[in-house]
Amino acid sequence: MDIKAVFFDLDGTLFTSTRGVASSTRKAIQELRKKGIFIGIATGRGPAFAMPLLEDLDLDFAVTYNGQYIFTPKEVIFDNPLERKTLKKLMTYATQNHSDISLGTAHGVNGSGLLKFGETRIAGFLSGLLPSSTSGVARNSFKHIVRRVLPQNEDLADDEEEAVYQAMMVATKDETSRIQKAFPELLVTRSNPYSVDLIPQGIGKLPGIRRLGEKFNFELNQVMCFGDSENDVSMLTGVGYGIAMGNADSEIQKIATYVTDTNNQDGIAKALAYYGLISYSAEKDFTSKDPNFNKVKEFHRLMDGKTQEIPRAFPPLEASFRAGFKVEEIVEFLYASAQGDKERFSKQVESLHLDIEKAVKKVERKAHKEDMLTGEVDAMVDLLYFTYGSLVLAGVDPYEIFNTVHRANMGKIFPDGRPHFDPVTHKVLKPDDWEEKYAPEERIKKELERQQRVALKKQTK
Repeated sequence: MDIKAVFFDLDGTLFTSTRGVASSTRKAIQELRKKGIFIGIATGRGPAFAMPLLEDLDLDFAVTYNGQYIFTPKEVIFDNPLERKTLKKLMTYATQNHSDISLGTAHGVNGSGLLKFGETRIAGFLSGLLPSSTSGVARNSFKHIVRRVLPQNEDLADDEEEAVYQAMMVATKDETSRIQKAFPELLVTRSNPYSVDLIPQGIGKLPGIRRLGEKFNFELNQVMCFGDSENDVSMLTGVGYGIAMGNADSEIQKIATYVTDTNNQDGIAKALAYYGLISYSAEKDFTSKDPNFNKVKEFHRLMDGKTQEIPRAFPPLEASFRAGFKVEEIVEFLYASAQGDKERFSKQVESLHLDIEKAVKKVERKAHKEDMLTGEVDAMVDLLYFTYGSLVLAGVDPYEIFNTVHRANMGKIFPDGRPHFDPVTHKVLKPDDWEEKYAPEERIKKELERQQRVALKKQTK
């Protein structure tokens, strides 16, 4: 094959549902680089989000904001700010229609608290409470509930100093045509069911890839692209090989050259191997002497489609995602201890922030001679030790409770035999009967009551 460049969409494609990059994908990228093939990303996200990925994965370039801002690690290739009159028109429209809006700059996204909220861990948790069959009306209600406690649109268009490359507006699919009619000068596209991206007509991921081809000497028919959403259509149909992920919308799969496996089941590596660009084989699983580890591994095999079999360090971005999961559990731990007292909970969170600041200073003062993998594993095992210590000090035997939580997590499989994921947050969704069959809280409560009864009987003997 005469493939000179490969491009990946991010959410739902390069990222797995746990917001990491599969080890098979990392190996595939390394093989492509050895063959002299250019590798890039094409995304609706901005350059501030994309730059760490270029560094982490050693990529050549990024088409961001759906083609509005294109760069390599060394230079900006193309940037096309929205006109100020268009921005003011957008802000007026958003205000009149009570629509949350954000504006994307080279340094990040500013504006709607709801759109910022949509990228947080808590939003993922709340979104996960909505079943996949939830109607647009229900999701709109969710949007309005959240908006009550979040800031709405700011007068962003008055900031003359920083260029704006893309606007993002909360809108259901039914609202798309109305927005397009109001802004014929803009292209209205989307990468999720909750919001639209607005950029000038004539711009998009495919024109962005074409620009890079002109600079780096490759034709569109020498390009392979991977995607899963509406804003990937132009590049999937306009290049030599458009690959749809197995988790892509059915409409996207219909227009693709080839449909591979999902983002959680080595879809990228399998497609590249199908076309002979890399070699791919699944590794043999190992079994730990720790039974709880094996249970969690079973969960990840079910949800991610595979497991990591060779020890490796988490790169910075993925490490941040994993830390975020742990922080959420710490906050839930504090909330439970506050027993509904909001003032007490607020003080505990403030104290947590101070503890983080002290920890940062302590870590920065310490000499670190260990390698990346050793340092990360040492910290993770210490976390395990502290967690067990907390259970010891609470007088709780975790064995049956762990089994209860494991059963609940393994119950997140739908009637089709597969896990389903929220299209925006990628959090694992729960089947309609999950609460009735698997919700762990009541079972945990009964087990704790049993342990208390047994302990009290022992004390009275």
